[in-house]
Amino acid sequence: MNFRKSLPSILLALATLIASGAAHAQGRDQKRDYQLLPSDLIRVQVFQEPDLDREVRVSQEGEIFLPLIGKIVVKGRTLRQVEELVRDLYDRDYLVNPQINIIVMQYQPRMVNVMGAVNAPGALEFPPEQSITVIDAISRAGGFNRLADRKRVRLTRTYVGGRVENFVINADELMSGASSEPWVVLKDDVIFVPERVL
Repeated sequence: MNFRKSLPSILLALATLIASGAAHAQGRDQKRDYQLLPSDLIRVQVFQEPDLDREVRVSQEGEIFLPLIGKIVVKGRTLRQVEELVRDLYDRDYLVNPQINIIVMQYQPRMVNVMGAVNAPGALEFPPEQSITVIDAISRAGGFNRLADRKRVRLTRTYVGGRVENFVINADELMSGASSEPWVVLKDDVIFVPERVL
């Protein structure tokens, strides 16, 4: 084998392997930064302490209950933060340097409603680990129908506490790149596509 000729191939393979590892690590880090929400089902594992392992669902108040340490507020905290909190609580009174691993077994369903002049209106569930935009949601609802007024798409968003806000979005500008606002969809958003006035 000619080492000089094979060196670029080896370097390319090595670079691909490193990039793949970095992408995998980045994906793992993104999951660690996921903020827990009510109805999420998580598995808490305590290394070499199988009696303490639990699958628990986050309550509507954003709490979980674990053996020995009891109630813990996890709502709005990331997986990484909850791992650190559980580690500190077990370390304080019960275990020496415990190793905690928490994974999400089942995410809270995240729905967005797409109504009006689209080909398949209705409620859509979207994956919690990735964000989707208004255009993505409309696409998943079959896209605009031939009567759609794409310049006056309405987004209705309800915030915690009940405050409601309405936005009018020019989807043509979004699709052409003329608008820099991505309009990322949040849980329970309602998207309404009106019909054009003929």
